[in-house]
Amino acid sequence: MNSFSDEIRIIPRTAWVIALVAYGCLSSVLMFVAMPQDPKLSHWPLAGQIAFSFGIPLTLLVSILLIGYVNADARRRGMRYVMWTLLAIFLPNMLGIILYFVLREPMPVRCAKCGRLAGPNFAFCPQCGAQLSQACPSCKRTVDPGWQRCAYCGVALKPVSPASQMERPNR
Repeated sequence: MNSFSDEIRIIPRTAWVIALVAYGCLSSVLMFVAMPQDPKLSHWPLAGQIAFSFGIPLTLLVSILLIGYVNADARRRGMRYVMWTLLAIFLPNMLGIILYFVLREPMPVRCAKCGRLAGPNFAFCPQCGAQLSQACPSCKRTVDPGWQRCAYCGVALKPVSPASQMERPNR
């Protein structure tokens, strides 16, 4: 499977149901109530009326599904999911959803030894102490594999062999 379908799967079923019901209701109201009542829209060709009635509610469908995604994604990242869901709902013009995607935290890392989730920038597992990524020998902060010196304390780092990089879990 690809990552897009994996991301779609985290949207809760409740959000799917609400989105589809809202889409069906709004499409029906537009097609059977608004179109016949409006003198300009009632003279449109049938293809235009159908495109209008079923195309406009797509924005509502996508908005509701994005709000469901924000809720589920914030929950799995350990963020304040209620706050982000409310911001996604109440900030106008989908600004809350855009802010979420700009400000969301990285995914937590699973410890290979004990299986607990740890912060993405943690060098060691807070539960069992296993090393999650390369750390500075002096200050114990996470360092990138290509660094010659620690950016936090300035200590020279020994180069990492390619074999030991292969053992590191993905961040």
